[in-house]
Amino acid sequence: MKAIGNIHLIWRPGKGSRRISVGTIKKSASEGIRFQYNQDGVEEAKKLGFVHYEGFPDTSKDKIYTENVIEIFGQRLMRSERPDLQDFYDFWNIDLSKKEDKYYMLAFTQGLLPTDNFEFLAHFNPVENLSFVTEITNLLESQIPSDKVAVGDVLRYELEPNNQYDNKAVKVFKEDLYLGRIKLIHCIVFHKTSKQFDLIVQGTEKNGVLKRIFVKASL
Repeated sequence: MKAIGNIHLIWRPGKGSRRISVGTIKKSASEGIRFQYNQDGVEEAKKLGFVHYEGFPDTSKDKIYTENVIEIFGQRLMRSERPDLQDFYDFWNIDLSKKEDKYYMLAFTQGLLPTDNFEFLAHFNPVENLSFVTEITNLLESQIPSDKVAVGDVLRYELEPNNQYDNKAVKVFKEDLYLGRIKLIHCIVFHKTSKQFDLIVQGTEKNGVLKRIFVKASL
């Protein structure tokens, strides 16, 4: 079993809004890398302003993209000439032997850009020594003071099997302080193993209150 399964193309109308899976990127030895829109997600997202991802204009259910899929999505990855590239690799816990693998890099760095509302969330499998960086959601609702969480803090979590939006939700706490939930899709792997993940704060963004908390999850 490989660590990375499918990668979901996620869209939301803005910060603080709920994430919606609008497409799936699949990789196989026989068919290569292909992309297809998720119809339920697309219909939900279109009501909120979604049109399509640039380079993949046909959102119909029968359309499967097979040409240049990873090349188009891979344009979101950090360029190798960036002076802070090593810091980027360190933050996202990248295996440097796989840094040229765009599918791997998209899965582990989430393809985040400040210029749009897309991200890429991998369906991870609970393989030995799995370690990836994810993010805690719902922080805008929580309004947690910025001094409550710091890089290096150890967090704990509880599985939440019957959340109204995601039947594989994971609630995260610092001691008894509820912080939020693990991101959509990333939360699934927590339910697929009896082993306990270690959760360590990897980075924060704050301005009086905590705006973002990134955590490293390791088996």
